[in-house]
Amino acid sequence: MQVLILDQDEVNRLLPMEGCMDAMRDALAALARGDALMPLRTIVWLPDHSGGLAAMPSVLPAAGALGIKVITVFPGNLGTEFDSHQGAVLLFEGGHGRLLAIMDATEITAIRTAAVSGVATQLLARRDAGDLAILGSGTQARTHLEAMLVARPIRRVRVWSRTQERADPFATRESKRHGISIEVASTAKDAVDGADLVCTTTSSGHPVLFGEWLRPGAHVNAIGAVGPENRELDSDAIARARVYVDRRESAENEAGEIIQARQEGVIGEGHVVAEIGQVIAGTAPGRGDDEEITVFRGLGLAIEDLAAARFVYQRAIEAAVGVRVELGGGRHED
Repeated sequence: MQVLILDQDEVNRLLPMEGCMDAMRDALAALARGDALMPLRTIVWLPDHSGGLAAMPSVLPAAGALGIKVITVFPGNLGTEFDSHQGAVLLFEGGHGRLLAIMDATEITAIRTAAVSGVATQLLARRDAGDLAILGSGTQARTHLEAMLVARPIRRVRVWSRTQERADPFATRESKRHGISIEVASTAKDAVDGADLVCTTTSSGHPVLFGEWLRPGAHVNAIGAVGPENRELDSDAIARARVYVDRRESAENEAGEIIQARQEGVIGEGHVVAEIGQVIAGTAPGRGDDEEITVFRGLGLAIEDLAAARFVYQRAIEAAVGVRVELGGGRHED
C-alpha cells in the first residue's frame, strides 16, 4: 500500500500558524470532553541522560484517526546544526489501521507547541497585551514569536538568550522576517521588565524567570525544560499566578515548576486552575481580572501532534505534494 512521505519544508508550508492554532483548539477541546485517547509519553533515556527516545501515541475515535510521534530528544544539540527534537509522525486511519503518512516531526513539534501557546494567550492574556519578552533564541523562540503576532497586536518585542552570539542573529533575522523591531536585552530581567506577555523557550533546568519580575496582569507561556527536576520559572512565579496546563496528568508528572513548588510547600494540590481545553470548552474560567498574573505551562501532547498531522495530510492531498512509496500492509495469500 502507498504511504505519503512529507519532509520538513513541506510540513512547514502546509502548517501555517493560524491554521494550526485552529486545529489545536479543536484537539484540546476534544481532550477536555473525553473524546480523545492518550497515554503519557514514554521516554527511554541514554545512560548519561544526554538524550532519549520518546514515543507519543494518541487516538481521535470520532475522526477515525490514530497517530504516534517517535522522536529523539537531545538538549545538547542547542547551537549545533541539529534540532533538539528529531523524528517522525506516523498517521493511521481508523477503519483498517492503514498507515497513511509519515511526516517530519521537527517542524510539527515546533509549530504545534507555539500554536498551543498562541491559543492560551488568546484565552488568558489581557486584551491590550502587546509588550512581548522572549527568553531563549532557538526554534521555539522563532515559532512563539509568530504565534504571539497572531494572538495579540504586538507593539514591542525583546529577546534574551544566554549567549549574545545567538540573540543578535535571532533579532536581526526575525525583525526582517516579520517587519518589526526586536530589541536584544542583556539580562532576562531587562527583557521581562514591563512586559505583559512572556514566553520562556529555553532548555534551562534552573529558573530563568522569577516571580518578582512579573508585572500585574502579565501572562506567561512556559514550554521549555520538561521533567520533574527541571524548571524555567521559580516557585514565586507559580505561587503568584493563576496556573493553567495542557493536561493535568502530564503536569503532575513532568512540569518541574509545579512539582517543585508543591514539594516546597509554596502551593497546594488545587493550585492549577484548569486544563486549557476546559477553558476552550467553556467548562472552566479563564482570566478573572486585568491585574491577575496567568501562567500557561505547556508540556506538549500527543493529541496535538495527531491534530497537526491530520491538518497537514489533508492539505497535502489537496495540493498533491509529497512522495508516495509502497510500504506494504496488504494481505498476502500463501
